[in-house]
Amino acid sequence: MATLDCLKKALKQKIESIAPPLKKPLTDLQYDAGFDLVTQGNRTSYQDFIIPQLSQTLASLLETRTDVSVLEIGPGPKSVLGYLPEQLRQKIRKYTALEPNDIFAERLEAYLPLPSLEHPPVIHRAAFGLKDETHSPCGGRAGWKAEQWDLVLFCHSMYGMKPQHKYIERALEMVRDSPEGGMVVVFHRQNNLRTDGLVCNTTASFPTGSVSVPDDDKILDCFATFISGVSVPEGTTVSAWREVCRTLGRREEAHLFFAAPEVMATFTRHATKLPELTAQVPVSNETSKIKNRQARLHEPAAVMRPTEILHVQQCVLWALEHKTSLTIVGGGHSGQCLWPGVVAVDMSAFDQIQIVASGEDEETSDAHASALVVVGTGCKTGDIVEKIMAAGLAVPMGSRPSVGAGLWLQGSIGHLARLHGLTSDSIVGAVVVSTLGEIICIGRVPEQARPAAAVHPDNEDEFLWALKGAGTNFGIVISVVFRTVAAPTYTIRNWVAPLQDFVEARDKFSKLELVAKKLQRHVSVDAYMFWDTDNLRLGVSMCEVPTPHDRETLSPDYADLCKFMGQEETSKVVNGVELFDTEMYMSVMHGGHGGGKTSAFKRCIFLKHIGSPGIVDILVAAMGTRPSPKCYFHLLHGGGAIGDVADVSTTFGCRDWEYACVITGVWSREQDGTEIADAAVQWVYKVAMDLLPISQGAYCADLGPSPRDAALAAEAFGPNKSRLARLKHSSDPENVLAYACPIPRTIAAPNLIVLVTGESCAGKDCSAERWAHTFCTNNLSARVVSVSERTKWGYAEAEGADMTRLLQDRPYKERHRPALTKYYRNQLQQTPHFPEEHFQQLVADAIGIDVLLVTGMRDNAPVVLFSHLAPGSRVIEVRVLASREVRLDRGASHATHGSTSDVDVERESAACPTFLFSNEVPGGEAANTFATTHLMPFFHEDLQRLASMMRTVPNFPSPGIDFRDVLDIVQQPDGLRLCTSLLQAHFAGDIAKADCIAACEVGGLVFASALAQQVDVPLKVLRKAFEGSRIEIDKFAITERATSVVIVDDTLATGTTLCAVLNLLVDSGVDVKAMSVIVVAEFPAHRGRELLRQEGFGGVRVQSLLVFGGA
Repeated sequence: MATLDCLKKALKQKIESIAPPLKKPLTDLQYDAGFDLVTQGNRTSYQDFIIPQLSQTLASLLETRTDVSVLEIGPGPKSVLGYLPEQLRQKIRKYTALEPNDIFAERLEAYLPLPSLEHPPVIHRAAFGLKDETHSPCGGRAGWKAEQWDLVLFCHSMYGMKPQHKYIERALEMVRDSPEGGMVVVFHRQNNLRTDGLVCNTTASFPTGSVSVPDDDKILDCFATFISGVSVPEGTTVSAWREVCRTLGRREEAHLFFAAPEVMATFTRHATKLPELTAQVPVSNETSKIKNRQARLHEPAAVMRPTEILHVQQCVLWALEHKTSLTIVGGGHSGQCLWPGVVAVDMSAFDQIQIVASGEDEETSDAHASALVVVGTGCKTGDIVEKIMAAGLAVPMGSRPSVGAGLWLQGSIGHLARLHGLTSDSIVGAVVVSTLGEIICIGRVPEQARPAAAVHPDNEDEFLWALKGAGTNFGIVISVVFRTVAAPTYTIRNWVAPLQDFVEARDKFSKLELVAKKLQRHVSVDAYMFWDTDNLRLGVSMCEVPTPHDRETLSPDYADLCKFMGQEETSKVVNGVELFDTEMYMSVMHGGHGGGKTSAFKRCIFLKHIGSPGIVDILVAAMGTRPSPKCYFHLLHGGGAIGDVADVSTTFGCRDWEYACVITGVWSREQDGTEIADAAVQWVYKVAMDLLPISQGAYCADLGPSPRDAALAAEAFGPNKSRLARLKHSSDPENVLAYACPIPRTIAAPNLIVLVTGESCAGKDCSAERWAHTFCTNNLSARVVSVSERTKWGYAEAEGADMTRLLQDRPYKERHRPALTKYYRNQLQQTPHFPEEHFQQLVADAIGIDVLLVTGMRDNAPVVLFSHLAPGSRVIEVRVLASREVRLDRGASHATHGSTSDVDVERESAACPTFLFSNEVPGGEAANTFATTHLMPFFHEDLQRLASMMRTVPNFPSPGIDFRDVLDIVQQPDGLRLCTSLLQAHFAGDIAKADCIAACEVGGLVFASALAQQVDVPLKVLRKAFEGSRIEIDKFAITERATSVVIVDDTLATGTTLCAVLNLLVDSGVDVKAMSVIVVAEFPAHRGRELLRQEGFGGVRVQSLLVFGGA
């Protein structure tokens, strides 16, 4: 499938060869017809990329302003702004467009659904130019200066504007300077946007975009004319153009498809600030040394080559000041090391290797400790192996000599992995320039390798944990400290056998798996599937690290391989440096892939059983669809020491696998940037997605911000995603390293939703704003919304009220309160589920926000009513209290001083809020203290660590269910102690003053007994009856005088068990008001709180340490 760019080039070549003098520009009618065709055939790009990205960008602007003004360049007949969510369109108060096509301009004036414009939209039938005098929408140079915009938008309207960077610079002159400045947003075809030294604020790509067009002669004539950009007299070249379209397009169901990858780039006034950095840090022009050929197709804003740590600091501080991101060049193998319009930092100058013998490291007194090696991140694997091998040492490195630090920091699987673990497992320390610009030492860094200005961070253990598997995300690493082992020799034996069909492939892979399972750790067996000389082949490579007792004899596993693979083709003994050239894909397959003959694209999936028919069939079938002859699979043998490390001990959280399947698309260097290269990349992703559902996870190395990597990144870190996301947010708050392997947000909705309730004029909105400020000062994103705002918008439109005064003028709102209440009740009668629908919309609009604070709640027990609608979020209620006198003083009318919300409704039965906040004293100190004391603890890293201890069991007890076993916590080192301390710390009140702690046996009893012992409070056990499903308690266990009984349980799901416990306690004479509940994990989707309320326990305070969606 050719791209639109290839099609355009081919069409122009065709017309040049036939009738060059006859071509002429398109008329407005031709452009209109072609534009409609392309837009209709490109809906996926708009729905899945342009509209979501533009929505996210506009939402980010609205975090610093209440409304926005927009200048749109070349919007066409319908502005893309009209397809944004309603709540965003309502924030656009001023709109001007430049549309030179008269037909488009007329249609645009008739369709522009922006309901909140302060003045009618201004549509200028003129082009956007570089000269003020001729193209100003205000008629002159002074007009341009007078017009300042929050957003200048080019949505596929820069075609024909050359040089593009000059037009972007022109647009930047028109954006606002304050308060936070405006933004230029460009949507364009990928690889066609030339920024020429301008620095992007953010970028995003949509590589899977495509355009379809019906395979009809007349339609193709119109389509080809539009794509080529020129028209010719009717009949001149039409038939030839149709042939070009049908040759290059992919035909599906009477349509032709063409690839149309998209890119978005945003620019702020900081885009022109690159000279500030180049004046301080050396610049490199040697992008030809980048190994990844696809990365070399990108055009970075600049490549800096720092030669000292100060230079690296200056790069980070510059990025922070100008609100942009950086990419890092280590070995140059990553496709993310260069990115269009982004500054790259080339670490090649940091290429020192220093061996620290045991005893020379002052941080350890262990005379038997292994030697350390300090490696600069500009080093290549081959350089390290060669130098330390001369000293008789080794580090378990990967199998390619030219790879760099990016791979070591994300795992790196080599021939010593089964014996000594991953490369990242050998990391004991590092020197890093943090994303805040500090030089920090992490873990064990020998004195001679410590920079003078380096400090140890407070969360040093977390940093070291993160570096060992996701280290490209948490700072620019200057040097890495590895522990070493003795340098071995390696015996390599290779076999190659044909695979005739699926049956033979299944048989050989099944036998290979049986052999692999029996191998001792010093032996590994890799496998290759490739096509050579018209036959599908299986290659097997055995690597043995001889031990003293078997140097003179063959491994017994050798004979087992020979039984089904035949006699080996090659056998040799090599050292660590010679080992690189023995890899089968370097020396055997296709005549060898070395010497710069080919380019490749890879993704890696972890597999447990390579002999299973499902896996083998996918691999064999995929080889039949390979887009180029040299594509292959390399299956690296795992297990052994890799699995000895717990999933949560490092960020490399995928450990339970036997083979890492590296899916490799290969093409010749001459085909870089062509359809063949694109097809190979698509093939790799197709195979990866076929294997992912039956895999043990994906390898994070090489993954980047491309949407195609999102599904793989979601499976790359095992149980560590939540902990990683929290650390990424706190350690890289400005997203300086935005182009590293993406760390998925495991909860798209806000982590915490605070429902702010209270009587009228108690200060709910003001309190919520102050709490949001506290979150923001702690590097968390927070948003305050009013659940009643939608009602007010409808009321204002229906009754002609002033919406601005309803939101901002307290006396005005009080006068309208009775009518508002009536309007709201009518809404409920017409749409009974209106509150739930509105709440869900508020949550959906807050995707990517850490904390959502919702004011204007109209319902009692809102947590009960709404928490199941956001099952992945923690939903709590904070009731704001203020005396009658204070509320009257703040503007409450005498008629409504008892009102509980902005729109008064009858209160229902009593419900216990999560917290009460007394808002009597003017000023923000009390609110800030409350947020710090009661709300911020929900984001403590210990809760994230506790959550990571719970194993997820997919498709259990039935397909589609992800079961989380809470009791896994007690099986983890330090798990029970951590959980017990958190139960005590998060309990609202002093649990040590309780009369007793009660628990039903099994899950609850495990945690309750440890807690009771820690706080020295009596434990009362409820147990199952000997017959039936009832539970029982000794009738004298709890006295009627008990004023505080704390029920501890492991989970709250449906609530049936907890209801039974509470009913039994009531039967024992315990007053409901004396009860409170705390559980380890809650699953709101099962609506357990609703059952408690229905059973009369709505007034019992229920707290939970962890909240999960699903089962």
